[in-house]
Amino acid sequence: MDDLALIIEDDEDLSIIFAEAVRNAGYQVEMIRDGQSAQKRLKEANPDLIILDMHLPHVSGPDLFNQIQEDKRMKDCIVVIATADARMGDAYTTKADFVLIKPISYVQLRDLTARLKNNSEDAY
Repeated sequence: MDDLALIIEDDEDLSIIFAEAVRNAGYQVEMIRDGQSAQKRLKEANPDLIILDMHLPHVSGPDLFNQIQEDKRMKDCIVVIATADARMGDAYTTKADFVLIKPISYVQLRDLTARLKNNSEDAY
């Protein structure tokens, strides 16, 4: 079965681009457009990869990040912060697995997630 990736991004165009890039890297993708929906889905899902926007409606990216960090089921989940806020990105460089500052290209995200997927498969 394909690894599951959650794209948590409120910008529709970006979420489509991110989803396509991650899908082409070999992940099964779910797109979530707001923090409240993401919060609910994170209680049910056990994703392998999360692309997390930090500025979301209803529940913030930092709140979701904390939820992910506190959930023992997600200890092996790779979290990629995707933000246009360079200061916030700097604050998460030591907390998240990766921080990408927008604009993020399709190729950049596809290549990163393909490397992550290949590395996780090599571990088995």
